[in-house]
Amino acid sequence: MIDTTGTDIPEGTERLRLDVEDGIGVLTLCRPDRLNAWSWESTRQLGLFADRIRFDDSIRVVLLRAEGRAFCAGIDVTAPGGAITGRSGAERTRNYYEGIRWVHERFRAFAGLPQPVVAAVQGYCLGFGFELALMADVRIAARDAVFALPEAQLGVAVDAGGDLRVAREAGAGWAKLLALTGRRVDAATAERLHLVQLLVSEDELGASARAVAAEIAGNAPLAVQGIKRDIDAYADAGLAEALDQVAMTAALTLASEDVREGYAAKAARRAASFEGR
Repeated sequence: MIDTTGTDIPEGTERLRLDVEDGIGVLTLCRPDRLNAWSWESTRQLGLFADRIRFDDSIRVVLLRAEGRAFCAGIDVTAPGGAITGRSGAERTRNYYEGIRWVHERFRAFAGLPQPVVAAVQGYCLGFGFELALMADVRIAARDAVFALPEAQLGVAVDAGGDLRVAREAGAGWAKLLALTGRRVDAATAERLHLVQLLVSEDELGASARAVAAEIAGNAPLAVQGIKRDIDAYADAGLAEALDQVAMTAALTLASEDVREGYAAKAARRAASFEGR
């Protein structure tokens, strides 16, 4: 089950880590052995850190980064509590719907931080990882970064609205191509589609992202935060209503037989056979 009440992060269960340095809140995905794969617990911790950062005047900008060779390779299918249950198909769908809405609330708290978020992306940035990066205000990618929304290949919707954010940045056609096919794109293509603002070498990623974060942190906080709110108010018009549709679509697909087939096929390294039920 999802932990919706806990407010602590016991030692050894960390999915993210927060360090504050010179006005920069460095938020690090810290499970490199799992390629920083995402889980319900990752979402819970993201929400906790968003609450901590929001009212911390010592943090003027957030630098979102990851340890290891991947930013985030997508969902962690081995994480405990991965599947939501119910006494019937209808109840299971309802429980998934509420679970996804809970995820959206945590992601909205992060994306809506008053402080701007700069993401530094390397290696695999897939599924939930791509969706998380898209919530940043500025994305800087290493040339080895690879982006994809592979959910349809597994029989599930794009859970957290990443396809909506791609549509906002790159246009509806590109959002449909990426989300309907699950196709991977390299960092150069992502930059061309305006999904990435700066493209640098792997060796330059850390320094370049920190330099952008420091540049933002050096500006007037009230002005910086107001600018972010103003731009988001324009760019995200209609996003809240669309995300509710996303939650229902995700719930229906997560409760389907197709999603079981999708994950089974991936584990067995075979082509999935979907039946639409």
